[in-house]
Amino acid sequence: MLEFKSVKLKKPPELNVILGQSHFIKTVEDLYEVLMNNVPAIKFGLAFVESSGACKIRSEGNDPELKKLAEENALEIGAGHTFIIFLKNAFPINVLNAIKDIPEVCNIYCASANPIEAIIVEGDTGRGIMGVIDGLKPKGIESKDDIAWRKDFLRKIGYKL
Repeated sequence: MLEFKSVKLKKPPELNVILGQSHFIKTVEDLYEVLMNNVPAIKFGLAFVESSGACKIRSEGNDPELKKLAEENALEIGAGHTFIIFLKNAFPINVLNAIKDIPEVCNIYCASANPIEAIIVEGDTGRGIMGVIDGLKPKGIESKDDIAWRKDFLRKIGYKL
């Protein structure tokens, strides 16, 4: 019998998170290297749910609070071979392609600062992520004022000229 549940990620609203799936214990070291090599000022914590052998939550990071947050959320999700990264001083767009290029990374479920719910299924042997709910439902179609706000926002944060 399968049991479905929703796990709401616990995080401050300003933090970005990347939730993904990998398949090998060296994921922790590889994610650490990619994050450090792509954004020198980045602060992060990451955790990986090992799903064979000792079945431990493996973690790394250069910010103790973010590392602890990643560990706590990974334990709550408890889905095999998943990883979670919390970021400061960087956006997912700065590291996402480099993460996807890591050979053992299989899937990225989301990369967001929104409220996130991981939809989990639990079977006889473990848990898996079926998908995520990323953010809120739409409140309508953007207006001319909304378009102007979006374009201004992208320039304020330095992603457009």
